[in-house]
Amino acid sequence: MAVMDALSDLVENVVAFVVLIILGIISFFITTFIVVAGADLAGVTASGDYVVLSAAVIVAASLLGGSR
Repeated sequence: MAVMDALSDLVENVVAFVVLIILGIISFFITTFIVVAGADLAGVTASGDYVVLSAAVIVAASLLGGSR
């Protein structure tokens, strides 16, 4: 039974990992659109590099903050 419990835990961890990666990608795309909309509202022309960088920082901070 210990082997089955270990395999069950392994499968559970892999599924959780995949789900978190998918949610991180989805939240990155949503945050990218929010950053672009915010820059447009502020009247700032943001280049793609800075939009991706700011979205990545926001998503990383929210994922790290949500894991605690």
